[in-house]
Amino acid sequence: MQVDGAPIVTIAYPRTVRLVSTARLRQAVLASLVDTADELAELAEIEAATSNRIVAETRGISGLAANELVYDVPHAHFINACFAYAKPREPNRFNGADRGAWYSALAVETCLAEIAFHMTEFLARAGDFNAVVDYAEMFCSLSGDFVDLRPQPQHGALDPDKTHGYPRGNALAEAARRAGTNGIVYPSVRHPGGTCFAVLRPAAVQSVRQGDVYRLVWSGNPAPTTEGPITSPPSP
Repeated sequence: MQVDGAPIVTIAYPRTVRLVSTARLRQAVLASLVDTADELAELAEIEAATSNRIVAETRGISGLAANELVYDVPHAHFINACFAYAKPREPNRFNGADRGAWYSALAVETCLAEIAFHMTEFLARAGDFNAVVDYAEMFCSLSGDFVDLRPQPQHGALDPDKTHGYPRGNALAEAARRAGTNGIVYPSVRHPGGTCFAVLRPAAVQSVRQGDVYRLVWSGNPAPTTEGPITSPPSP
């Protein structure tokens, strides 16, 4: 079976890696803002009304049903947030405005190259190549059926030009979900030789655990330096 000319393959990888800003893994700040349990409950109620992740878990949102999300597994809130939060004005390669995806790779070097590219683009738009950002490894296991773009590095969804590659990639992701697959495995566009995954279903993200922390430093020019591992894993 194929999707948009790409084969569906069954894969099993016990450890893939995703890099996320350590700011996203810190403890919630609500408790430090209140003095009593009643006040904390009131703030939590306000958060529940405005958090895409909580709304998605409770009743679903456009493009993502509540029963697709995961519960009672390690880092469930973090997994769900990856799918509940998307960038309406700036889709990614394999997800659009109303649904996120879990992006990972086989090697941390691939993640660093991908993140450095996109962060450098952001800094270029801001007109200031000065930044220091820490990223934590989040490991997970992946298995099941995936659309395989590795034999087709020239596939339109892998076009380095986002204006061409991203619309084709989003169409492929929608077709991959309709075909019942867990996602897409593809050659990294920003790290030659790297292998990436776009996981399209929350339940396909298995056994999530934290790893090391890396630091990317921009010091006035578009080429960042990489430091790491620099610390022990941040608290969940």
